[in-house]
Amino acid sequence: MRHKKTFNHLGRKSGHRKAMLANMASSLIKHKRIETTTAKAKALRRYIEPLITRSKDDSTHSRRIAFSYLQDKDAVTELFREVSAKVAERPGGYTRIIKLGNRLGDNADMCLIELVDYNENLLAEKAAAKKSTGRRRRGSKKKTKDEAAPVAAAGTAEPAEAVEEAESPEAVVEEEVTEEVVEETAAEEVTEEEVKAEEVTEEVAEEEVAEEVAEEVAEEEPKAEETEAKAESEEEKKEEKKN
Repeated sequence: MRHKKTFNHLGRKSGHRKAMLANMASSLIKHKRIETTTAKAKALRRYIEPLITRSKDDSTHSRRIAFSYLQDKDAVTELFREVSAKVAERPGGYTRIIKLGNRLGDNADMCLIELVDYNENLLAEKAAAKKSTGRRRRGSKKKTKDEAAPVAAAGTAEPAEAVEEAESPEAVVEEEVTEEVVEETAAEEVTEEEVKAEEVTEEVAEEEVAEEVAEEVAEEEPKAEETEAKAESEEEKKEEKKN
């Protein structure tokens, strides 16, 4: 039964278990990673992480307590000199357990336990991921005079002055103003051309209307003369009849 079994006894007596965990902790501090079973790794994590936290206070009392657990002077020296400086900014979680599968002989669940801050590959991947996930601004940034100075040092002095003048805000404002003036003049020219074209079309239309009116008048004049001649002939006939 499991009465008051607050931790894994690992199938060993207390003296054997403490000696085994001390040796494993010393090996982990010296080599930074060891391969063992998952049950032993979980027990080792509870054993060594309080010692790593205590190593942040480098005092005689802390060193004596760490030595009482580890029973290894070299491991204590390594813990307080190198490991404590490496994990100084980490508030906890100094170890990582990586599952490796089952062992061939007894099918035990194997794993790799390591100190987190000593896995340089994972740290490099995390740093690269942070850099790649940064926000990007659209559009090109304008270079300042300080940024243009190294470029000027590579070339001659005259191109540097030209670059600075071209990149100054006053030059940019002048360019914008000139562009606006050019656009306005182009728009005015276009409007003047349109007005002239409209005037020409109106004159052509008036000339056409005048020609049509003249033709109509020219056609109506012979008709009026004919009607007058007919009226005169009829009046002459009437007068002859009367006589």
